[in-house]
Amino acid sequence: MRIALQIDEIIAFLCIAEKCSFKAAAEQLFVSQPALSRRIERLETAIGTQLLERTTRRVSLTAAGQQFLPHAHAALEALELAVRSVSETTVQRGALVTVACVPTVASHLLPSVLRAFSSVYPNARVKMIDEGAAQVLDSVVSGMADFGVSFTGAQAADIEFEGIRSEHFRLAMPRGHRLAGRAAVSWDDLVTESFIAVAGTSGNRALIDNALAKASKRPAIFYEASHIAGAMAMVRAGLGVAAVPGLAFAGNTYPDLVGIALHGPRITRKMGLIRRKGSQLHPTAVALMDILRAALARPDAK
Repeated sequence: MRIALQIDEIIAFLCIAEKCSFKAAAEQLFVSQPALSRRIERLETAIGTQLLERTTRRVSLTAAGQQFLPHAHAALEALELAVRSVSETTVQRGALVTVACVPTVASHLLPSVLRAFSSVYPNARVKMIDEGAAQVLDSVVSGMADFGVSFTGAQAADIEFEGIRSEHFRLAMPRGHRLAGRAAVSWDDLVTESFIAVAGTSGNRALIDNALAKASKRPAIFYEASHIAGAMAMVRAGLGVAAVPGLAFAGNTYPDLVGIALHGPRITRKMGLIRRKGSQLHPTAVALMDILRAALARPDAK
């Protein structure tokens, strides 16, 4: 026959047995004495016998209570051990973290972050959603991703945006280009250049278009790529120049290219972490987010 016992009833019994007092047990468990008495009544009803003998001065265990006491201790300890075991297994073996990030983060920052993360959580699994800023935001809002790394989301009602790093756009060009020796170039200098842009749906393209909306001169777009990596490949092929965020040059990924400061106007994007408001992240996801936060804050992450 199945016995319907509640955990709070067993805890109440053990606490009273230890304190030998309903009042002291109620204070420790932060419940009223009548509520505590009802728990004991339910427990005794379920077991079918009296476990505690209450007098005006103290509470003592009946013979049945003394018999039940070690089993109650063992049952609670076994349950705590099971919960702890499952929790540790989830953290160390079965934890899955899904992070959404823009392609520049996926290519130039996340690999080194994941290497550091795996040294601490060697059995954790990570799923990366590397898409444009709009898709990254959608992934976090919908719950597909635990958190994201992007430069948009600050205005979204359901999103917490933690800005970490401001990075300027640079002009990417081959080392042998006629402008490569300059410390900085203006957008006016590019009107005769073959310009390579990212797609109109890209968040980076939106930043550039908004900044140049009132410019009297702007370069003509000869080539277009979906992501920064594709634009950089065209630059390496000598097809033209491209305005890219500073993170694209992190880690000396393109030793044959140079990134020259761009001004008139200077375009900046704020990189940060995004997560759903009120969301409770798994400890493993928090650990990955902490490592990413530190990596974004490093000077060489520009």
